[in-house]
Amino acid sequence: MKRKIFKTAGLFMLMVLPLFTSCSDDDNNNTNQDGNTIADIASANQNLSILVQALDRANLVATLDGQGSYTVFAPTNQAFENFLDDKGFASINEVPVATLKEILLNHVVSGTAISSSLETGYVKTLGKGSASATNTLSMFVNTSNGVVLNGGATNGGATVTTPDIMASNGVVHVVNSVIDLPTVTSHAIANPDFSVLVQALTRNDQPDFAGILSGTQSSPFTVFAPNNAAFTSLLTELNLPGLASIPQATLENTLKYHVVTGQNVLSTSLMDNMEVGTFQGGDFTVNLEGGASITDANGRVSNIIATDVQASNGVIHAINKVLLPQM
Repeated sequence: MKRKIFKTAGLFMLMVLPLFTSCSDDDNNNTNQDGNTIADIASANQNLSILVQALDRANLVATLDGQGSYTVFAPTNQAFENFLDDKGFASINEVPVATLKEILLNHVVSGTAISSSLETGYVKTLGKGSASATNTLSMFVNTSNGVVLNGGATNGGATVTTPDIMASNGVVHVVNSVIDLPTVTSHAIANPDFSVLVQALTRNDQPDFAGILSGTQSSPFTVFAPNNAAFTSLLTELNLPGLASIPQATLENTLKYHVVTGQNVLSTSLMDNMEVGTFQGGDFTVNLEGGASITDANGRVSNIIATDVQASNGVIHAINKVLLPQM
């Protein structure tokens, strides 16, 4: 008997990789400071004074002053001032404590990751959005040109400007922007392997998929997101020269077919022969035997190649073939 989960409305994602890739080694000016915790280092740096105020307001100073091992991406005062202006707050004291706490925790990763250990891929922060009570937020780290987090400042992320300030309980990397809680949309934009998916979602004859998947209406979303290779394969299969050649209705229905609304379905909840109802209205079937895969309405099979990339408003699972609904 098939087990059913419900609807969806969008798309995005890629592989879960190790911890980051190398920042430049230019800034190895910061050797280990025995006895100096992360909280101590932040307090001693005038350019991080608003961060210290924020940590105190969110009752997180003790966490970063204690035992354990953490990597902290520390926004400068200018980064916080820009964030407050963008959000319409006059000062850090106007930010609701619960919101501030999650934003700050979204700058913290367990373990000590110095610049030479950073690799392109996803890591888990300590922050949580509203979509899941158990799966912490994912952060996409791109090391192709320095270290860029969640697509950089224009996408709600940041760039590391000063790496490797070593502490007795971890390491601090100074960043140029406050890292906002990622949405399904911003995660898709951050990952270069979803660039074709983003083009599809933002094609000018399509609904506002980017807006939908950035918001909370009908959320949380579970998105089965095809990577770039999946779209290349689809165009070959359909004998089309490019994304622009896909008819409007076909593309809209196809994109909607990859999204489930109202549920944050983690990989641990997927079951063999599970029938999934999508935002498009059609169903597909999840199979676990021999590796996780999806069989679409046309009997085509796509492998699930990465799981549980958590956003504040949903979760992404990457697939290697575009799913096609019954038209």
